[in-house]
Amino acid sequence: MTAPGKLSVAVVCSSNMNRSMEAHNFLAKKGFNVRSYGTGERVKLPGLAFDKPNVYEFGTSYEEIYRDLEAKDKEFYTQNGLLHMLDRNRRIKKCPERFQETKEQFDIIITVEERVYDLVVMHMESMESVDNRPVHVLNVDVVDNAEDALMGAFLITDMLNLLAKSNDIDNDIDEMIQEFEERRNRVILHSVLFY
Repeated sequence: MTAPGKLSVAVVCSSNMNRSMEAHNFLAKKGFNVRSYGTGERVKLPGLAFDKPNVYEFGTSYEEIYRDLEAKDKEFYTQNGLLHMLDRNRRIKKCPERFQETKEQFDIIITVEERVYDLVVMHMESMESVDNRPVHVLNVDVVDNAEDALMGAFLITDMLNLLAKSNDIDNDIDEMIQEFEERRNRVILHSVLFY
């Protein structure tokens, strides 16, 4: 049995703001060795108008983004939950990070939508092989809103707790995913890639 802290886990969404950060927060509290990332070109958050999102470069601190939105319209961004989300994020880490820029290696990478999963797989396949270390990339679909992000964090934690019970994850993972899919009535995408 693998202790949760022994598994090296990454959670990836598009902007490293909502779904990956909710799961990051939850998993860290449960003792997992976890990092979180986004795969987008830039960090995008809803704006005052539907067609005018707030766009930031990865690496812009959550604190700076918080202050920027607060200055633009504190009441609006409080009501739509963005300031609350950014407040949580700045307590977890400094800034949103882009998955394609990390050199870290993980045992398991969890994505929260198929488009992000495809980008992670494509990036991993394009990298030079370093040490042929396997990594399991899994996708659990999570709708991008606060309520679903919280439910997604529970689901992801449930799945990782199951995987942490294995003594040989490479051998057991297919059966464990099948068990999880049946129990949770979810479809999980899974690829084994190598560093």
